[in-house]
Amino acid sequence: MPAPDLSLLIEAAQEAGRIATRHAKGPIDPWEKPDGTGPVTKADLAVNAMLAESLRAARPGYGWLSEESEDGAARLGHDRVFIVDPIDGTRSFIEGSDTWAHALAVAEKGVVVAAVIYLPLRDKLYSAAAGQGAFLNGEPIRSAGRADLAGASILAAKPNYAPEHWQGGIVPEVKRAYRPSLAYRLSLVAEGRFDAMLTLRPSWEWDIAAGDLILREAGAQTSDRRAGRLIFNNPVPQVNGVVAANPALHLALHGALAK
Repeated sequence: MPAPDLSLLIEAAQEAGRIATRHAKGPIDPWEKPDGTGPVTKADLAVNAMLAESLRAARPGYGWLSEESEDGAARLGHDRVFIVDPIDGTRSFIEGSDTWAHALAVAEKGVVVAAVIYLPLRDKLYSAAAGQGAFLNGEPIRSAGRADLAGASILAAKPNYAPEHWQGGIVPEVKRAYRPSLAYRLSLVAEGRFDAMLTLRPSWEWDIAAGDLILREAGAQTSDRRAGRLIFNNPVPQVNGVVAANPALHLALHGALAK
């Protein structure tokens, strides 16, 4: 039986999918955010408005952190906090791709305890609650078991393979892959379709919070780029990169990365 917060997130993600899918039929008419952090659309804002209204009404004692809401210190005074990305992969959404996602999470005292990543155009709903396992459309999922770094399939953007990021400047021989949505990359590793993912630059919490729990409940290990534990609801809502894989491959990746 899903935990109450997880059931709430699933319902909210499905409604987000309905709203975004209607907007995807166009016209989309994107514009750049004033702070230069990328594009935004009416769909992002409509989904965010629905999520803020419905989730905060259902859990008035929770804090709120969203990519599309003005941030403030108030959330730091709450033990439980919603961390959401209304549309992860807005550029893909604008381009008409089907790889954008809704990423919703609840963190308690810095640790994610309920999470959903939903790709409505691919009919893929990943979910997890602490201690209850990870699921794709209600079926259990498990991360891949590969231990050897050589030949492992890794989801990462091209800049992550720059020699300066690796011990002795030696980039491991791996199978490179990429997906625009960071939330989707995390989910694909949890599903076992790829062996690992990494992003070595500072990452916004709303991009990775949901995927962190789904990965851990699927048997993977997550950390920042320095092997530190991922902690959420930070005053500046970022973590120092993400490395995710099964425990053996996770250890191998950190052994290969420059310190």
